[in-house]
Amino acid sequence: MADETDEPDSAAHPFTRLTPDLVMDATESVGFQCDARILELNSYENRVYQIGIEDDEPVIGKFYRPERWTESQILEEHTYTQLLADSDISAVPPLIIDGSTLHEFDGYRFSLSPRRGGRAPAVDDLNTLEVLGSHIGRIHAVAGDGGFTYRPLFGLQEFGLDARDAVVAAGYIPAELMPAFDSLYDGILADLAALFERVSVNTLRLHGDCHMGNVLWRDDLPHFVDFDDARSGPAIQDLWMMLSGEREQQQNQMMHILRGYRQFNHFNLAELQLIEGMRALRMIHHVAWIARRWDDPAFPRAFPFFDSERFWSEHLLSLKEQWARLSEPAIEIYD
Repeated sequence: MADETDEPDSAAHPFTRLTPDLVMDATESVGFQCDARILELNSYENRVYQIGIEDDEPVIGKFYRPERWTESQILEEHTYTQLLADSDISAVPPLIIDGSTLHEFDGYRFSLSPRRGGRAPAVDDLNTLEVLGSHIGRIHAVAGDGGFTYRPLFGLQEFGLDARDAVVAAGYIPAELMPAFDSLYDGILADLAALFERVSVNTLRLHGDCHMGNVLWRDDLPHFVDFDDARSGPAIQDLWMMLSGEREQQQNQMMHILRGYRQFNHFNLAELQLIEGMRALRMIHHVAWIARRWDDPAFPRAFPFFDSERFWSEHLLSLKEQWARLSEPAIEIYD
């Protein structure tokens, strides 16, 4: 277990220099005049701000985490969201300023986007799920078959195997829990490998992190934001996070989601078998994400119990329960 007296070195973290003055200077470097009103928005991976502009609407400034994405990967995301917007899909691409969507100031890469408001969708409403399904179907139809050129592929390697290695290397798992950790992770990753080998999928360009915190509901329509995790993968990755409740409830929810989705795009029903596997991978990837980012002072503040025995005991119990769900029948939707 990592030394409990060790604290992240906030002075060494690259976001430490990202002060309000620097944010305003960066914004003004591309031609805007700030009015000194800055509101930091909820974002751990990057830093995102609502920035007041003199005599105009505020803009949203996104400052990218250094060394996470290459310039080609960021620009590919921008091109993707612009394609969606040009196809009358409510995504929010960055503003094009002097012919570019990606800018740099004092070592930080950033983009500026229009501000869009809204509330979280009511996913307990089946009609809302059908509307969401239809809009994601439109996104996938525009994206077409095939994946991104530069952005990664969703799969077991990154979200499972690499994630496990990152958790172990970080050293936060209590020594007395390591045997249980090794046994559980070896078993569930072997079953996940067999699952993803067994199910044939079509690969396309995805939102990648389509949970309802990344969807704003306004004027009875969904508006999709934060394509930072856009990657290639199977369509089900953009659909399963809308599901909740018991199996029968999830089956009914997915029926309505696909009723909307299939108005605009084909869906491979075999991908329904991947839902519980993807849920397991998200759980594994989440703890690896925290471990990799522990040097960022925002993470110990947001996840203060991460290096405790209780956290890891609960994680292993939850993952063991999820492992059991892999052997249960997948939800079924009939043509």
